[in-house]
Amino acid sequence: MSAFGLATALVASLLMPSAADAAETLLSQGKPATASSIEGSGFEAAKAVDGNASTRWASIEGHDPEWIQVDLGSAQAISRVKLTWEAAYAKSYQVRISTDGSSWTNAYSTTSGDGGTDDVTVAGTARFVRINGTARGTSYGYSLYEFQVYGGNGGPPPGSGDAAVPFGGHTIPYAAGMLRPSGTQSALDAKVVDYYQRWKAAFVRQNCGNGWYQVISPDADHPYVAEAQGYGMVIAATMAGADPDAKKIFDGLVKWTIDHPSSVNPDLLAAEQDVNCRSVNGGDGATDGDMDVAYGLLLADRQWGSAGTYNYKQLAIRHINAIKKDELNPSTNLLKLGDWSSSGDQYYYISRTSDWMVDHFRAFRTATGDSAWDTVRNAHQTAIATLQSGFAPSTGLLPDFVVNTNTSPRPAPGQVLEDPNDGQFWWNACRTPWRIGEDAVISADSRSLAAARKLNTWIRSKTGGNPDQIALGYRLNGTQISTGSEPAFFAPFAVTAMTDPGGQAWLDALWNKMLNTPIGTDSYYSASIQLQVMITVTHNHWVP
Repeated sequence: MSAFGLATALVASLLMPSAADAAETLLSQGKPATASSIEGSGFEAAKAVDGNASTRWASIEGHDPEWIQVDLGSAQAISRVKLTWEAAYAKSYQVRISTDGSSWTNAYSTTSGDGGTDDVTVAGTARFVRINGTARGTSYGYSLYEFQVYGGNGGPPPGSGDAAVPFGGHTIPYAAGMLRPSGTQSALDAKVVDYYQRWKAAFVRQNCGNGWYQVISPDADHPYVAEAQGYGMVIAATMAGADPDAKKIFDGLVKWTIDHPSSVNPDLLAAEQDVNCRSVNGGDGATDGDMDVAYGLLLADRQWGSAGTYNYKQLAIRHINAIKKDELNPSTNLLKLGDWSSSGDQYYYISRTSDWMVDHFRAFRTATGDSAWDTVRNAHQTAIATLQSGFAPSTGLLPDFVVNTNTSPRPAPGQVLEDPNDGQFWWNACRTPWRIGEDAVISADSRSLAAARKLNTWIRSKTGGNPDQIALGYRLNGTQISTGSEPAFFAPFAVTAMTDPGGQAWLDALWNKMLNTPIGTDSYYSASIQLQVMITVTHNHWVP
């Protein structure tokens, strides 16, 4: 085959509809297109939206910036933009959207374009979509074989599985006065979608067959842990509307949870699986994973209803009731470490603070109608206040583990389960600013707000407003344990920063820190925490 024939075949293959394309509507083909310039006759803007793999738009050579835009004819909910570049590509460009052709919003941007095909997720509503090239990748101009915009007219974006609360819809408001990072909402949403796609590529798998999806955990003791699957279920249900595969992934995760029941209570999830996808170490349950599994099922019921392959609502209620039966201490109303701990053992009156997900308790109360979950929520909020005032009055920090929950709850005196720092703000408790702050920004509950603001005031002062100074762990008095920088430690403080009316610069610094930190493909833990924090700080978190 000649070089020309090979290039033509390559371009044609790039234009063939993918599975994602087939699930959406191509809105741009044949629509009016304009450009800032053309190289000459035969390279008009319309050539990029004609569906012909052998024609292209090309700008004049050697000049920046240049742009091309398409008029979709009416305001549309758009979900993706697919660009098939000729050799003259953009190294830096933005996808800009507008409903009127005069006021523009950046929906996506990159400074590291490398040509070929760019397929980017864009959440927003637009009549006009523009590719604004600001730095050429070659000495020539900008040239596109195809400029394709996908989406649909009104409602959730096509491919969302008819999600009732599509990502980026912002139909469920936060409490009044809660901050978000600076910038347009669509640009913030696009950053979350971009990080989600990288997280998904790094950690979402279909191993061992059987219709399963899993979130792998390369940094955990086993390839699959319940905590990771819980994160995956919450994330997949929340990203519906931005990812056409969200429901398929979610259902694969549901099948995994059903097929890996806890050996203690089969309505819960076994905590650990090996490389062959078999449950190990007794096959009992872990509270943190089960809390998110139940919450994710409630999100799914709200998103897609429960009349499909799985009755999400029924599964959620079974899971919630199982948590109440076997992962909640009935005498303290505080969560246990897992369903494996029973009365009389040394762990029965120990609790992990990062499991204290106050907004989850609210959702469980709504779903079940069981007022016991109000009692549980109050018990955990009281414990937070007691620990902050009694053991961390200057910092508000919580320890990884709390002992003596039946008498006088206090930080673990040393290693009680995992590490000599079990009584410090370490690799479990690092999540507590996110978990506490999440309830604060949604509910505006006075206790959650007070706890979140105490944490925020201390860390902002401790670091002088510089997120680079957030250490890896602290003793409860504020002395750092280790140096370094890790999303699991710095990202959660962005949620507490949202509660500070005067903290815009601090929140922006934390947001930019997240954006400038490459995703660690060897750490599902940090990446999953940062992704969920990004969802929350952009006002995309919601309580079913």
